[in-house]
Formats: sequence, C-alpha cells, structure tokens
Amino acid sequence: MRFKGNAKVRQFKGKVTESVGKAMGDPSMQRAGRREQLRGKAQEMTRTATDRVRTWTKR
Repeated sequence: MRFKGNAKVRQFKGKVTESVGKAMGDPSMQRAGRREQLRGKAQEMTRTATDRVRTWTKR
C-alpha cells in the first residue's frame, strides 16, 4: 500500500485555508479551501481504488 499522506495534508491545508477565509470574511479564500479539500479527497479515493484494483488483479 502506498503512502497516503499527501492527500491528508491537502485536505488539512484546505480546511485551514477555508477557516482563515471564513475568519477574514473572504468568500474566494473559503472556496479555494473547499476546492483543496475536495482535491485531497479525490486523490485519496483514487489511490484507494487503484490499490484495490491492483490487489484484485494479483489473484
């Protein structure tokens, strides 16, 4: 199984950016944070699916 830390870091970074945007009242920064979180989640899901396919094809 591959290291999945980058996806989690991206999600965390997005959450921080969204929170800062919310505190500053900056909607564009909030959107950027949400986008970053979604990218991290998509990256994590892609890696999970890839790992599952690889284990299925090794049988």
